Amino acid sequence: MRYLTARKRAEGRGAAHHGAEHHWAMTVSSVGLAFLLPVWLYIFGSTLGAPREVVLETFARPFPAIVTALILVVGMRHFAMGATTMLEDYSKGTTRKVLVIGAGALATVIAATGLFALAKIAL
Repeated sequence: MRYLTARKRAEGRGAAHHGAEHHWAMTVSSVGLAFLLPVWLYIFGSTLGAPREVVLETFARPFPAIVTALILVVGMRHFAMGATTMLEDYSKGTTRKVLVIGAGALATVIAATGLFALAKIAL
């Protein structure tokens, strides 16, 4: 005879069968973005309209390069998770699978392209 509480039986049995993990991942990434984005906007805003050499010099320094890389990685991961949730809610069947794969691929391509450009500037 198994003695499980109702809570223990219900853990991980939500509609998506993985509990609140997705919610926490979105919350953590949004809090991270809330701290990173103002710093990045200040860095980016200070170079906006500046000559090319100034922009290259700014993003070649470690702090702006690291903040930009974090914005790209965390932002695109947050986008991919949010887009996946939206697509799972509003589409079905094979269309859902294709759209979820496409959203994940788009986020990965954007992050990889941004990181490549940043590496070319910083190195």
